[in-house]
Amino acid sequence: MAFDVAPRHGPLILSQPHPTHATREPSRVALVTCDLFPGLWDDDFPLRDELRARNLQVEAVSWDDPGADWDAYALAILRSPWDYVPRRADFLAWARSVPRLLNPADILLWNTDKVYLRDLEAAGVPISPTTYVSPGETWTPPIDGEWVVKPTISAGSQDTGRYSLPSQASLAAAHVDRLTAAGRTAMIQPYLKAVDTDGETALLFFPDATGRLTFSQAARKGPMLTGPDEGWIDPGSEQITARTPSPSELTTAAQALAAIPESSTPLLYARVDLIPGPDGTPVLLELELTEPSLFFRTSPSSAARLAGAIQNRL
Repeated sequence: MAFDVAPRHGPLILSQPHPTHATREPSRVALVTCDLFPGLWDDDFPLRDELRARNLQVEAVSWDDPGADWDAYALAILRSPWDYVPRRADFLAWARSVPRLLNPADILLWNTDKVYLRDLEAAGVPISPTTYVSPGETWTPPIDGEWVVKPTISAGSQDTGRYSLPSQASLAAAHVDRLTAAGRTAMIQPYLKAVDTDGETALLFFPDATGRLTFSQAARKGPMLTGPDEGWIDPGSEQITARTPSPSELTTAAQALAAIPESSTPLLYARVDLIPGPDGTPVLLELELTEPSLFFRTSPSSAARLAGAIQNRL
């Protein structure tokens, strides 16, 4: 099924690729990771293998490797640099220094802080109701209900907790206080019950032959949050299965993609995470443009589709 997305600000093809550098090897591609996963997160093995099958030289390289020569790669593709969160400023400075990075640095600046949800909401995208608490501000927990507390800058559900009120109100407030005391902005959202039944729907979009982001496949993500924050949730504990998105989910995803700011470089991938709201309408949880898992194993041909899009950029 093909589903094209026409962005609100015009086509996603906004500039031509950088000219070839004299020392660059046209078949050399870096899949950017971190020291936690030096050989890549295993979700990316199908992409690595598909690129190699196309006679490309593929290397897993940590984003902060001081010995990496980024100019030597025809492309550097962000995959699992998941330790950047406490060093976001360094990460963004690094991204600006890499000449052929996908997705590009200007998108990373916007997308690595979840306050971008405000922009999407202003553009008419239905999102989960969100309260933001900045450093120096205080937060009074609601009277009841289940709530999720997390920082606006995070990856892999780090520093995220689920709280049942009023019994865990003090724990939720302490979580918010801990984040803001560390200079971080907290975000509080209702825990949507559909997580436990329907799960989240992650819709993946890759470029077609013209460069337009096109629906590739979708996956169901099972519940992960079981209680208060414990600092880290193992990404391998997430239950992922194939899913066919509904027409309403595709419509909401299109709204989200159309609201992405203009970029200096066309996007290579996007993941739109949705869940049914209280009335069943899909609402956006996150728009993942930085380093999302792409769930290649949920669709046998998806790695080939992305590999083809990468080859078109070389």
